Amino acid sequence: MASDWLLIDGSSVMFRAFFGIPVTAFKAPDGQPINAVRGFLDMLGRLVTDRKPHAIVVATDKDWRPAFRVDVLPSYKTHRLVQGNMPPELEPQEPIIHAVLAAIGVEVIGAEGFEAEDVIASLLPKISGTVEIVTGDRDLFALVRDPDVRVLYTQQGIGRLLVVDEAEVERRYGIPGRSYGDFAVLRGDPSDGLPGVPGVGEKTAAQLVRRFKDLDGIVASGKLGEAANAYIQRARRVGVPVSVAPVPTPKGTRPTKATDPAALAKLNGTYGIGSVTERLLRALAGPPAAVRTP
Repeated sequence: MASDWLLIDGSSVMFRAFFGIPVTAFKAPDGQPINAVRGFLDMLGRLVTDRKPHAIVVATDKDWRPAFRVDVLPSYKTHRLVQGNMPPELEPQEPIIHAVLAAIGVEVIGAEGFEAEDVIASLLPKISGTVEIVTGDRDLFALVRDPDVRVLYTQQGIGRLLVVDEAEVERRYGIPGRSYGDFAVLRGDPSDGLPGVPGVGEKTAAQLVRRFKDLDGIVASGKLGEAANAYIQRARRVGVPVSVAPVPTPKGTRPTKATDPAALAKLNGTYGIGSVTERLLRALAGPPAAVRTP
């Protein structure tokens, strides 16, 4: 299926590429690992070929632990303060990816104080047409809206994608297709340090959402008690993507050739990535969908 817009959670896909390809598999001429660089660019090329988007935006984290989330829920991603947000072999690869995308002309958007998921949520009101969001982060399931917005969820590294629309949300979690955000607040997410409501797992969270429709209904019911309701009111502000990031209106284009060939040639030589950037450029030069959604 073709899409008008391909919005890529760049931070998530970069992590998936890094962990999906051994660090020792690809190195630059100077010995620096470039497994995430190659994996990211190859995946982007496959996505362009398969999805045939008219426009591409890569969203990026400007802050992986935003203050507005920590202020409300101090536990947010605290485990990463000890272990670090990125493996040391990955951190220097991010600016390489961004430099290559800039040389090719793929738009990269971030916002100070916000994560990539918030950037994507904030871009949606600024664009029209069909949108496919590429991510390995389930938080973005909260943005699914048939028929216009769906998620391509990366599985097993970057080699397989699960198409997540409202029917898939309902099938996986037993909730209405637009209720994932409410469900996630109740259940919590240990990987982000969000504890969820004590005693409420996936099954109970799904039952509550089905019975009371949304978080307002659950709070009004008094079913969970004052402490749980107070947590819900905090977590609903930070546990799902927010749409208030100050992002520009995206250009709505996709490059068909490198916008800065000299810069790209230098990057190719420095990191030994000429073959992968050539594959990506061939994919970008191919035709987008024949018919654009009105």
